[in-house]
Amino acid sequence: MIERLINIDRRIIFLFVAMAVTVPLLAKFTLPVRTTKDVESIFNKIDSLPDNSHVLIAFDYDPASKEELQPMAEALLHHCYQKNVKVIGMTLSPGGTGLAVHAIESIGKQYHKIKGTDFVFLGYKTGVELVMINMGENIYSAFPEDFQGNPTINLPVLEGVESLKDFDYVVDLASGSSIEAWIAFGKEKYGFDLGAGCTAVIGPDMYPFLQSKQLTGLMSGLKGAAEYETLIKRESSAVAGMSPQSVVHILVVLFVLFGNTLYFINKRNR
Repeated sequence: MIERLINIDRRIIFLFVAMAVTVPLLAKFTLPVRTTKDVESIFNKIDSLPDNSHVLIAFDYDPASKEELQPMAEALLHHCYQKNVKVIGMTLSPGGTGLAVHAIESIGKQYHKIKGTDFVFLGYKTGVELVMINMGENIYSAFPEDFQGNPTINLPVLEGVESLKDFDYVVDLASGSSIEAWIAFGKEKYGFDLGAGCTAVIGPDMYPFLQSKQLTGLMSGLKGAAEYETLIKRESSAVAGMSPQSVVHILVVLFVLFGNTLYFINKRNR
């Protein structure tokens, strides 16, 4: 019996995992999300900004990381628009343009925001560090036109902004190493406040930057996005996704414990 359980068909395990994902989604139950100070710091910073402040959001991710980072972007945008903050979007990832445009414009319409006046997407630029340095010297030199081809110098949304120093807050949403670049070539050089969101797999690498105060806050993975949705009292896809994710994690832990127990029992019987 133990031998049969040890050599169980892996398709049965896959079936259990599939059930762990689908049942919570179909049952539509949600688990409580406890917020952390790292996410609260980003929320508090944006919440404290006066009307018509300028927030730069860098959509430095592609569709492969959409499930974790797009909910963060949407929650941030809801918060910014609720606070009447001017949103300036950009990306250093060629795959991020479509995701950024959809989020900025679709959520902007919900709050009756006007393109060019309340928000703008500057588009994609290659070069990463060079782009940051150029923006730090003169944003109109780095982005002479927005994504739609409009001259940025004439856009009301950028009134009062000459360089990175003039942004009231910068948030980088990243699936790669762009956060480190924003710290080294942006924040440290030009002195603006920087928050970040990242995939769960690179989250642990970012915590030293929180301790050194080089990041004011951090959202990590789907959990971070769910926390922000909870803080703005607008629960959406991230909060909904936490239930199946949590159930699957519990199931994996049980499988590990069960497998190890069977292994040691079988070893003792031999």
